[in-house]
Amino acid sequence: MSLQHALLTSLVEKPCSGYELARRFDKSIGYFWHATHQQIYRELARMEEQGWVQSTEVEGGRAGKKEFAVLPAGREELQRWAAEQSDPIRLRDDMMVKLRADAAVGPLGLADEFARRLRMHEQELHTYRDIEQRDFSTTPLSREAQIHYLILKAGIAFEESRVQWTKEAIAMLRGDEST
Repeated sequence: MSLQHALLTSLVEKPCSGYELARRFDKSIGYFWHATHQQIYRELARMEEQGWVQSTEVEGGRAGKKEFAVLPAGREELQRWAAEQSDPIRLRDDMMVKLRADAAVGPLGLADEFARRLRMHEQELHTYRDIEQRDFSTTPLSREAQIHYLILKAGIAFEESRVQWTKEAIAMLRGDEST
């Protein structure tokens, strides 16, 4: 997936300024596809050059403020991309290599770093649970909301498994480190 396709998706949902898009992105797609605000602005310019989006000056806004909307070519590109097959991502986590190094050369004192990561996973899980409570506690849900909830559930399942696994890793490492 490219950042452009993530941005097209957000703009199909709601045309907006680059700043608004970056803020919305951080609160939604940004949970599973990270991009800096600078990257977003750069890609918006490229997408406009490709004829996928069009910007218009916002009247009454600050000077130079533009709102972006998806053009038919952008919608066609999003549909083309969505129809492509894609393989699941492979795990790429340097902590797995550090664990292998620990196994190969002896205790490296990794338990504290795993404890720090555990707090991060617990915080992310807490954030996801707050979103779940706030946005998906009423039924029935529209099809769009059901899909958004399905995506959130994937994040919840991932963080729950990481919390459980990280606790197991800490217990094993602390047992090793105490000998």
